[in-house]
Amino acid sequence: MDTANLIGICGLTAPVIILAWNIGVACARRGKKPTRESFVTGKGRHNNVYSLEQPEVIVIGSGVVGSAVATALARDGRFVTVIERDLNEPDRIVGELLQPGGVRALHQLGLSNCVENIDAQIVNGYVVHDLETGAHVEIPYPTFGSQKQQGRSFHHGRFVQNLRGLAQDEPRIRMIEANVVNLLESEDSDRITGVEYKLRDSEQTSRLTAPLTIVCDGHFSRFRQKLVRENVQVSSHFVGLLMEKCPQYLPLHAELVLGNPSPVLIYCISEQHTRVLVDVQGKLPKNMPDFMVSEIAPQLPDHIRQPFLDAVSSGDAYNMRHPLTGGGMSVGLHDVILWRNALRNVADCADVYAVRKAQTLFHRQRKNNHAFVVNVLAQALYALFSASDRYLHSLRKACFEYFKLGGECVAGPVGLLSVLNPSPWKLLGHFFAVAFYAVYCNYRDIRSFRSLRRFMLYPLGIVSKACSVIFPLIWSEIKTIVVY
Repeated sequence: MDTANLIGICGLTAPVIILAWNIGVACARRGKKPTRESFVTGKGRHNNVYSLEQPEVIVIGSGVVGSAVATALARDGRFVTVIERDLNEPDRIVGELLQPGGVRALHQLGLSNCVENIDAQIVNGYVVHDLETGAHVEIPYPTFGSQKQQGRSFHHGRFVQNLRGLAQDEPRIRMIEANVVNLLESEDSDRITGVEYKLRDSEQTSRLTAPLTIVCDGHFSRFRQKLVRENVQVSSHFVGLLMEKCPQYLPLHAELVLGNPSPVLIYCISEQHTRVLVDVQGKLPKNMPDFMVSEIAPQLPDHIRQPFLDAVSSGDAYNMRHPLTGGGMSVGLHDVILWRNALRNVADCADVYAVRKAQTLFHRQRKNNHAFVVNVLAQALYALFSASDRYLHSLRKACFEYFKLGGECVAGPVGLLSVLNPSPWKLLGHFFAVAFYAVYCNYRDIRSFRSLRRFMLYPLGIVSKACSVIFPLIWSEIKTIVVY
């Protein structure tokens, strides 16, 4: 079956999705009521004078996003105070793979030199290994014009320190090493007016106020429960190990092993070091080294197995969760671009009406672009790659075979994965193309009348399972637009 026909079939579902999307957005806009601040605060009526001691913006956290947004806003003429708990170089397995879309965002922010002088490695794409068939497929990043798009991988801490260094060089940024203990709220509204913090190695509490407070305190945020109402469910963990002098199947490519029951991700972070991330579903095993040696090592390709065993025996500890698609930093940097651009229409962040308007614009733009694509793609791919039933297993096999078709079947998905072409409609088209290709493969493999009878209803199960995976993810993204 021709790939174009598959995409065309999937296109039949697009009008329904587009209609639902537009109805949701229209209802949100029609039902949006002005807040109290919208009535009492006029545009451009503020003549506040800001300084390093009395900033216009407070940023909590000086990681990738916090440092980048502080630098971007300072370069636009705003005084910014950044409060970071620990300014020492962080040592984490999170944030080590920057997709080409993230590299492009760094360039747009004027921060591209942050990946220099840290032994960052070029990433030209992926190699996907299928454990079941023993086959592999190469997925290169796309080429725009004559320019090959490339990602970067590196030690997270070195990258963060470069970002912090650029922020500290900005004359309008003040950096404070302290622990934020509380958000200050206005007495007559739910507006955040500043923070309470304690300097490092001190129990004395200080206060700092500003019209705008941006919370970027990362994975272990103590303020997430105040700002996000949804319950967070942890279905699995990525356990990280650091391998030394590990050979690559294809130079300058990350590797993804479709293991049983879940995937393993491998990529270089320096000339000497290679990161391996093992997805562990459910609770973590009590004896992690034994689990790695007995369950994971036998599934790895030959060129990775021995360095992996050496890393296990050396006692490299597991750390925190890590997204499968490696798109977190790219999303964060694109968010910084959108937020910077939205605030350029705000003369003074004390103008609550203008800030709320910029906030609404920011959320709608990100959910119609990169945030929607990366969030849905990461969860959908994980559901397929960690197949828990026969229908998901069929979708996983079809996904691998779909990549092997080449052409748009690779260029389209990798454009989404790399955050270079984050189109929600292209994501949905390719997802259902994989689902219908799974149906096609089901009938293609029929060899007898007996198997025909058995597989008559099986395609309905495949499509039903695909819908049960993708539509809840779509709704989780659309309902945030309704809120704003």
